[in-house]
Amino acid sequence: MATSSAQIPSEFSNPNLEVLLSEEQIQTRIKELGAEITHDYAGRNPLLIGVLKGACFFMSDLLRAIDTRLGIEFMAISSYGSSTRTSGEVRILKDLDVPVEGRDLIVIEDIVDTGLTLSYLLANLKSRGAASVKLVALLDKYERREREVEIDYLGFKIPDHFVVGYGLDFAERYRNLPFIAVLKNPDLG
Repeated sequence: MATSSAQIPSEFSNPNLEVLLSEEQIQTRIKELGAEITHDYAGRNPLLIGVLKGACFFMSDLLRAIDTRLGIEFMAISSYGSSTRTSGEVRILKDLDVPVEGRDLIVIEDIVDTGLTLSYLLANLKSRGAASVKLVALLDKYERREREVEIDYLGFKIPDHFVVGYGLDFAERYRNLPFIAVLKNPDLG
């Protein structure tokens, strides 16, 4: 027996989610960030490094908003596992496939909260002899900061709520939402 679409719960209208940033707000800010980076890196060839998995949506849209020659790479770093709070232990799960010595690097991250993971990553990349290392973050959860991290290009400052959508997940769920939402009760998933 076929199931009608009305009987299948929608992730996009889940009552456990409260929209914090709309798809339109996100896309407008990404265009602005792309214009800033285009201006700042005109005539250069920066290497954009996306931090997997969360930043993939942001990075894809940001790449299309930057009008200059560039390269892309990916790293996977973990300090969360399936928890809503960082463990504080940073592990590189996937490293870069190219050397970065002498290159201008732009790290693309979905969210900065405690700063522990990003401070480790930025120091690691600088130690590899990069000409410069800048950070683009879509979200800054500044209230949770334990270690200072300079965000060179910022999308939005947000309050200390657990957020999902637009690449951000809870136990690998909600990444596909086109907006960013507060997960009101993580126990309900």
